[in-house]
Amino acid sequence: MWRTRGAQVRSKLAPPGFIHPSRPTLSKAPPTGELWVHEVKHDGYRLQVHVRAGRVRLYTMNAADWTERYPRIVEEAARLNRDAVLDCEVICTDENGRADFDRLHSRCFEHEAVACAFDLLRLDGVDMRRLPLSERKAALQKLLGRRKGGGIQLVAHCGLDGEEAFAAACELGLEGIVSKRLTAPYKSGPCKSWIKVRNPKSSAYMRINDGTF
Repeated sequence: MWRTRGAQVRSKLAPPGFIHPSRPTLSKAPPTGELWVHEVKHDGYRLQVHVRAGRVRLYTMNAADWTERYPRIVEEAARLNRDAVLDCEVICTDENGRADFDRLHSRCFEHEAVACAFDLLRLDGVDMRRLPLSERKAALQKLLGRRKGGGIQLVAHCGLDGEEAFAAACELGLEGIVSKRLTAPYKSGPCKSWIKVRNPKSSAYMRINDGTF
């Protein structure tokens, strides 16, 4: 009976169709080798975009419904004309096009927020999570097409090895990188096939150390 009650509580907390996100493992250095690719880590909030029959819902990593907060993302997602679940990071950018967490956190610029999509979890009723990252990423790129400057933008691999990618991210003052194993399926919860390396000079790193967020 206790287990049944627990399942009922969990179902109330997470909406139908919500997928608990993959959480990368922190590391001091990125992995190396041809089986790994590297993406810029944007300084924002994790966001899961659900599109079904033209209706859009936006959820945080803890399953809170933030659909009303980001109208630009909702509008862009509705234009996909497909049923899909995207794993993203929502950001606001400054005048130089860089993610500005303070701008996002202030809630004064939510109408400008953009979803940076880096994974595709479902597509037209098909569970994409069992597929390797390489296939999920290819399907995501095809789904989003050549959208630029819109409410949803593709996060592409940077084409460098791990050390070079991390050095470039640090030079640009970015939060860091996330390295991902090309052959791995999507795994909810703590995940060793995703490795996050933080830039120790970034504002995100400072916030974490200071305990301000």
